[in-house]
Amino acid sequence: MSASPSRFVVFALSGLWSASGCQKPTPPDAAPAVAVAGEVQSPAESTPVERRPFDPTFAGSAVVAGLSYGPYRAGQGPDGPFPNRDEITEDLKILGPDWHMIRVYGAGGPTQTILEVIRDEKLPIQVMVGAWISADSDAQNESEVSTAIRLANAFPEQVFAVSVGNESQVFWSGHRSDRDALIAHIQRVREAVKQPVTTADDYNFWNKPESHAVADNVDFLLLHAYAMWNGKTLDEAVPWTAQTIASIQTEHPDLKIVIGETGWATELNPEGSEGEHIKASAGEDEQARFFTEFTGWAAKVGQPYFYFSAFDEPWKGSDDPREVEKHWGIYFEDRTPKKVLQKAPAE
Repeated sequence: MSASPSRFVVFALSGLWSASGCQKPTPPDAAPAVAVAGEVQSPAESTPVERRPFDPTFAGSAVVAGLSYGPYRAGQGPDGPFPNRDEITEDLKILGPDWHMIRVYGAGGPTQTILEVIRDEKLPIQVMVGAWISADSDAQNESEVSTAIRLANAFPEQVFAVSVGNESQVFWSGHRSDRDALIAHIQRVREAVKQPVTTADDYNFWNKPESHAVADNVDFLLLHAYAMWNGKTLDEAVPWTAQTIASIQTEHPDLKIVIGETGWATELNPEGSEGEHIKASAGEDEQARFFTEFTGWAAKVGQPYFYFSAFDEPWKGSDDPREVEKHWGIYFEDRTPKKVLQKAPAE
């Protein structure tokens, strides 16, 4: 699903809050390899960059757990109005004690305010800043790239990585962009900042030969993988995720893989395409089980991730209140926690 350049998605935070999570349920061996403008290099024809490490730390230990953060409350959206500083401060103080790594999808909109709050309030949060890349607005892309560079350099203690583009290459993307242009944007950002730089995309791009031309220009691989969108049951969800990561690692053995998005929604519309593609039940109990099993697996194997997402976002998707894109948060839109975060009373 496409999104405008002011959308943020993850704790991942973003200046552009994207409608992420909209992964089509096509398995890796069934997705067509669609030609894109520009010549695609094979790994043998291109020289990978000298990789910068993806190594966020907190209190001397490596950080594995990250969260996608969308800041928009009821009546707000990526085209305005934006959340104010007090609202962003409230959000980050809710998240900061438990989440020390976040991702944002764009550089515009509330992103600078988010970074200022983290700096001024001395919150223990590091941010992956995004630059939103669209298919049809060179001026917008220029603004996003320039702003991401400026923020990465202005907030070196808060910004630990930059992601240029989100789901811009996978065959089902609604904002599929020219591959050579994306690579040029990535190269420009890498030349201008000290942080590691990547682009985020669905596993169903990273498992294709044409992904190597992009992979050769990033410092780590940021991958989206939703068991729920891919028709998996709860029993299958974490094993499928682990197998998907392993298959992409085989395709890109020299790259560190970071899960950019995964999660489980708490509501969906069974009458729409969601009901057709999603076979498992949505719900708070289901989300709590997936979250517990997924985060346990990730901690055990040391797999870095950004869980999708922090808060429910009413602006996303259709007008139907059951729309699945509105319900990926581990908190409700009013900032109260869902079951996944509620502790059982002491015996």
